[in-house]
Amino acid sequence: MGIELTALHWIYVVFIVLIIGFMVKRRDTTLVCIVGIFLLSFVATGDLVASTSKVFSSFIYAITELLSTIIIICVIVAMSRVLLKTEINEVMVSPFTKIIKNPTLAYWTIGILMMVISWFFWPSPAVALLGAVLLPVAIRAGLPALGVAMAMNLFGHGIALSGDFIIQGAPKLTADAAGLPVSDVISASVPLVIVMGVVTTFTAFFLLRRDLKRGTIEMVGGFDGGQEDEEEVEAHLLTKNQKRFFAILIPITFLLNVVAMAIFDLTGGDATALIGGTTLVLLLLLSMFAHKNAGLEKTTSYLIQGFQFGFKVFGPVIPIAAFFYLGDSGFTQIIGDYLPETSQGIINDLGGALAAVVPMTAEVAAVTVAGVGAITGLDGSGFSGISLVGSIANLFGTVIGDGTATLTALGQIAAIYVGGGTLVPWALIPAAAICNVSPFELARRNLVPVVIGLVVTTIVAMFFI
Repeated sequence: MGIELTALHWIYVVFIVLIIGFMVKRRDTTLVCIVGIFLLSFVATGDLVASTSKVFSSFIYAITELLSTIIIICVIVAMSRVLLKTEINEVMVSPFTKIIKNPTLAYWTIGILMMVISWFFWPSPAVALLGAVLLPVAIRAGLPALGVAMAMNLFGHGIALSGDFIIQGAPKLTADAAGLPVSDVISASVPLVIVMGVVTTFTAFFLLRRDLKRGTIEMVGGFDGGQEDEEEVEAHLLTKNQKRFFAILIPITFLLNVVAMAIFDLTGGDATALIGGTTLVLLLLLSMFAHKNAGLEKTTSYLIQGFQFGFKVFGPVIPIAAFFYLGDSGFTQIIGDYLPETSQGIINDLGGALAAVVPMTAEVAAVTVAGVGAITGLDGSGFSGISLVGSIANLFGTVIGDGTATLTALGQIAAIYVGGGTLVPWALIPAAAICNVSPFELARRNLVPVVIGLVVTTIVAMFFI
């Protein structure tokens, strides 16, 4: 593969192991990440002053990359405060309480809805659309906020995004790198996506039910973080008919957002921006209508609460995101051009080096491609490394004589499940923040189902090669 591994690559590996170890032990990783960023900078530049500056620069870079996600969470939380204070949320969720009567129905209903919406508009907008409406219903039905986050995560960022059958962003990238038609990769991915999806969601559900019976999982969550005092609710702000009007208007408005996304072909960041803008308009309308003359001041107050919540949630994630962004193109932008000329980024170099030293058999090829996919997903994107996965799958498929499409699909699934939003904490922040649960705890809860799913899916893929 012609890949040159330097001291920077090995330092990065050591700190990945340390960070994972600290996460497993439920210890804070901020200090480890900052030391890792500093050490990488110092080894690259040899300049103590510059290396100290790069730590701060890496934080700025991470915040910039995450800013759209931070803002959408902030404005949705701000709107939710109005809904709580006026009790519009009570009226909004009442129809769903007739359908979602227990934790099982809550988990599967939210999950399947999330999957369907994510197929058309990708998961981040889907989280925003579903979370505000269905989270309170699920909690009342007995499903903890962490369970809601897991359902949205595994069905949306897992099943829907790893297959990406409708938008076809992921299979296009992997297919191009593997030299295959997109249709071949999609066809090969269907059975693997089904296997991975069934194994992960059922495993997560059974573990969740077990912990609910044992009482080892807390029934907390929601925008208010469980701290909304009774006296803060001001039911007198709106009449019963006004509450009903807004309870109908809000879902219809978001439904029109979905229609607009379909008509104008808005996906990803554009779809998220539409939802964010709509949320701000609704926030302004609700605040002015409920608080009358005090509406201007109250709008600002709600926004402040939303931003306080958003940055409180994202605060612990910025350092770890800053470190892992150094594994991809962030290294050049933050530290400079200090990697070898042939480098495709630290993460991609490590994945390529692994693929270059393994023997070529169908079984080893499947395990290696899945491993490379998982490694490239560690940068928290899920998409940045799938081109590498496609090229490695092409190489292995050529040597073996068959199975390139299956290997490509397997690597794509591994990369997106790990990096696209089920295991890397800052990638799964939208679901964690909407449900007001720790992204690190959500990542830990997802770990066992996703690892079991990847093992089973890799074994199944061996029979298709």
